[in-house]
Amino acid sequence: MSARILIIDDDVPSRELAAYLLAAYGYDVRTASGGEDGLRLAGDRTPHLIICDLQMPGLDGYATLERLRQIPEIGAATPVIAVTASSMPEDRSKTRAAGFDGYLSKPITPETFAGDIAQFLPPALRAKPTG
Repeated sequence: MSARILIIDDDVPSRELAAYLLAAYGYDVRTASGGEDGLRLAGDRTPHLIICDLQMPGLDGYATLERLRQIPEIGAATPVIAVTASSMPEDRSKTRAAGFDGYLSKPITPETFAGDIAQFLPPALRAKPTG
């Protein structure tokens, strides 16, 4: 079984790069262009991991996280990782206090991204590169 990963990010290049890198490892990746779309996709098929941008129009990452945690199948059991282009020192502690399980700053590093994400998945769902 392949881990289901949902990427919620309004920035098209960031979203596509993350999806490409994770798909190369064999993960089942779905993408959403914003918080509302992400909530709909998360409710349709429960992901094993969610990657959520913080700075999005409409529902920002914090509001999206709050609503994701209200979905019974997700609750506190599904890890949600914050990603942001803002890399101020207080960002990491602010995301932890809000309930995010991890924090990554943009731009993502292709060489380490899949490994950074894998640490939040159960070992049985961690993939190896497919090619």
